[in-house]
Amino acid sequence: MKTLFRGLTIVGAFFGIWFLLSQIDYITFFKINEAKSATEKGVGDMIWDQIKKTEDIIVNDSITKKLDELLDPLCKENGIVRDSLKVHIIQKDEVNAFALPDGHLVIYSGLIEASKNEQALIGVLGHEIAHIENDHVMKKLSKEIGFSVLMSITTGNNSGSVIREIMHTLSSTAYDRSLEKDADITSVEYMLKAKIDPAPFADFLYDMSFDKSFGGALSWISTHPESEARAKYILEYIKGKKLEKKMILSQKEWDGFKKAVNDYEN
Repeated sequence: MKTLFRGLTIVGAFFGIWFLLSQIDYITFFKINEAKSATEKGVGDMIWDQIKKTEDIIVNDSITKKLDELLDPLCKENGIVRDSLKVHIIQKDEVNAFALPDGHLVIYSGLIEASKNEQALIGVLGHEIAHIENDHVMKKLSKEIGFSVLMSITTGNNSGSVIREIMHTLSSTAYDRSLEKDADITSVEYMLKAKIDPAPFADFLYDMSFDKSFGGALSWISTHPESEARAKYILEYIKGKKLEKKMILSQKEWDGFKKAVNDYEN
């Protein structure tokens, strides 16, 4: 009996300790979330500060307003806080857009000029917003750069070479294939909920992958491989779904927006 009682006591103590440990919020206890958030903000701000020093930023209220008009339905219908996105337009011929940590969304003027319609542009922007919303940006950097390295540059070790490596990683290398597909499908879902037809986004991927007129300027396509396959799975995904033909900008407004971007001078 004494042995049985001792055994039951040990078992009871084990489950008691297990229950107590299960009640601890380890994320809060070790402040992991706080460290991650601070690191993400620090890295995002440092990269954007570096970009501002080396690139021509488009600062124009009418251009910004039109871009906001395109983004607002996407955010509103998908529960995305618009103010959480820090949107920047860079005057550069490259057909490119990329996300930085802490909600920075960088768009090159070349992408706007290359987009045949607003749906194509919205699809690309939705793709990059999906990377932000689904935490792909920090996952990519943590995997390829290392979280400890990211933390180190936000706590005094402002290594220029590390910042340049981060910029290169985010602007000119692809995410894992699974994350790219996730961002594509998420963007399509964003568009469907906002009653925007995703088919032109698929057309953009397909057409641009074969467009030689841009030479080496097709950064967004070249860093997102298998564009033809991506166009096909997007079209397959929306097959049979009710597609709205809602337009945000009139054709005149869209043409005026592209012209203003093209004609912009610092």
